[in-house]
Amino acid sequence: MSTGGSRERAEIHHEHRDVSGGWLRPSVFGAMDGLVSNFALIAGVAGGTDDTKVIALAGVAGLAAGAFSMAGGEYVSVASQRELALAEIDVERRELQRHPEAEEEELAGVYVAQGVEPALAAEVARQISRNPNKALEVHAQAELGVTPADLPSPKTAAVSSFLAFGVGALLPLLPYLLGVTDLVASAIVSCLALFGAGALVSRVTARSWWYSGLRQLVVGAAAAALTFGLGNLLGETAL
Repeated sequence: MSTGGSRERAEIHHEHRDVSGGWLRPSVFGAMDGLVSNFALIAGVAGGTDDTKVIALAGVAGLAAGAFSMAGGEYVSVASQRELALAEIDVERRELQRHPEAEEEELAGVYVAQGVEPALAAEVARQISRNPNKALEVHAQAELGVTPADLPSPKTAAVSSFLAFGVGALLPLLPYLLGVTDLVASAIVSCLALFGAGALVSRVTARSWWYSGLRQLVVGAAAAALTFGLGNLLGETAL
């Protein structure tokens, strides 16, 4: 029986998107947070005053403070996570140097637990253990769920978060910077951006575009509406 068809099917490959580069989460979170938080901030200030200069100033301050805060927070967070992973990888490296036989048996046990026959698991573990770097990589992935050469970058996370937050926070502020004095224009731009951002995120998730768009729109609009109400209440009280 010909195996040509099987061989052709075996040669068909597929590609995966980068899920561990450290840029997607801070970018998505930064853009969404910038859009929602600055829209809510502008709405809250607009609820308490009609002074467009004050509203615009609040929006600019919110953009700057939020972007720097997000970048700093992402940098420290990812750096701490990376340092913890590196420390645990060092522990595994020392164990491989001090107790190579025990680590080889441990790796074989991992394969057995995954359904590999004991004899084959022992042979695979033996061959992998001949290369210290490969052994460390396999042990780190099996025991820690990380790959030593593919840890997220704090700088990448910080820059991605800063830029994404800045772009997101600029959108609700843009109408005021262009001379519009009505919150309605900012709300329209923000709601369209919220839906569009949510729909865009669906391209890297399993959700439909309309579900992701509506979810982000509802969350952002609710935050802005509540903040507007609070600003309006405090503005009336102050007056």
